[in-house]
Amino acid sequence: MTTATRSTTTSSSPLAESAARSWRPRDSARARLLLVQLALVALALLVSLVITRQYLMARVDDRIDATLTQEVDEFRALAQTGIDPVTRAPFDDPRRLLQLHLQRSIPQTNETLIGLVDGVPVSRVAQEPPARLDLDPDAVAAFAAAQDTRTGQVRTERGVVTYRVVPVLVEGSTTRGALVVGVFRDLERREVDVVTYVLLGAGAVGLLIASALAWVAAGRVLRPVDDVRRAAEEIGASDLSRRLEVRGTDEVAQLAGTFNGMLDRLEHAFADQRQFLDDASHELRTPITIVRGNLETLSEVPAERAASMAVVLDELDRMGRLVEDLLTLARSDGPDFVVLGSVELSELTLGVLTRARSLADRDWQLDEVGAGFFSADEQRVLQAMLQLAENAVAHTEPGDLIRIGSAISGDSVDLWVHDSGPGIAPEQRARVLERFVRAGTSRADGAGLGLAIVAGIARAHHGEVVIDDTVAGARVRLHLPVRG
Repeated sequence: MTTATRSTTTSSSPLAESAARSWRPRDSARARLLLVQLALVALALLVSLVITRQYLMARVDDRIDATLTQEVDEFRALAQTGIDPVTRAPFDDPRRLLQLHLQRSIPQTNETLIGLVDGVPVSRVAQEPPARLDLDPDAVAAFAAAQDTRTGQVRTERGVVTYRVVPVLVEGSTTRGALVVGVFRDLERREVDVVTYVLLGAGAVGLLIASALAWVAAGRVLRPVDDVRRAAEEIGASDLSRRLEVRGTDEVAQLAGTFNGMLDRLEHAFADQRQFLDDASHELRTPITIVRGNLETLSEVPAERAASMAVVLDELDRMGRLVEDLLTLARSDGPDFVVLGSVELSELTLGVLTRARSLADRDWQLDEVGAGFFSADEQRVLQAMLQLAENAVAHTEPGDLIRIGSAISGDSVDLWVHDSGPGIAPEQRARVLERFVRAGTSRADGAGLGLAIVAGIARAHHGEVVIDDTVAGARVRLHLPVRG
């Protein structure tokens, strides 16, 4: 008899209704695991039971054969003497030999012995057998047909009987006798059936106990997986803070850790998306308002019309630069934002200086040039350094000194831009790396995203932006690992 175990689940979140409706007990990994385990255990029990039964049956057949052989050997030992131990005279009739042996024989349980003379039963052992073979015509006919020692089987009302017939000839007598030894094989095998039923019952009880233990064990093993499922159901777009408890170091614990990592990435991605939307809506609102106002009040006077169009185009250019900067910031946390390669530091430093000289009329100089290779995205590092150079231009006057330098020390590399401007106050150094924050004396017309972009490029290289203490001006340094 088989039983089906049903379980139910409830969802406390509206976001989980679809998943809850699609889940059914038959889909439970716990139930499937239990069914597979029980099937394997049941198969193992069945195979072992069949093998045990076959082994015991073979032992029964061997015991029957040994019994037949022993009885035949005892009879032949008596016949070979040829002397009647009672009369001390030679046997002159098979009937006397058979009668004497049957009187002296004590058959085992489910065993009988019969004496035949000229194919007719004339004597048997005193113990009552399970069935009278001497009264069974078919059995007697099979016994009488044997011309020499013969082993065979006959079917009786008590099942199959294995027998052995030994012909008896006495010198000087024409009477033909035979000894029949029979063992009721099916009755002997009945003990094996009893043992089989006992083993089958014990196996069924053991299977039930194993089922209960396996159900509990599977529940404990799969509990973290169920936690993952429930956490996935409870996660909403507005709350990605749920995390799983990681217990142990096995595969299930690794699954929980991987799920937590995925939630970290999702939460970060949603935060970046919200930040991007907030930034875009905040910074684009003013230029859009200016463009709309100028277009709504567009004058028919050519000079005024030209002035309004100039303002519109300037604001559109500013929006284009702003969108490009926002996209760069949004991509900076992505896995494909940087493509690492081998970069030669001195060449990169000279390349930054060459490009920076075209930005504005400043006294551009090399501060220090490091030599060696490091792993980085050359174009992104160049973009960050030029952004630092633009930031230095915004805080200096024409002809002011701006120095560019680089160095390698141990497992890190530094590239910096040092201007001679008013510097950055210590309390502002952390804030100027945030979005839409400008240094207090900057004359730049940007949105305050320059240093935030530089910080994003540094993070993508597993580095950081450092604002050093200096006697004069500001020294902003890009600190990166030699091996990305």
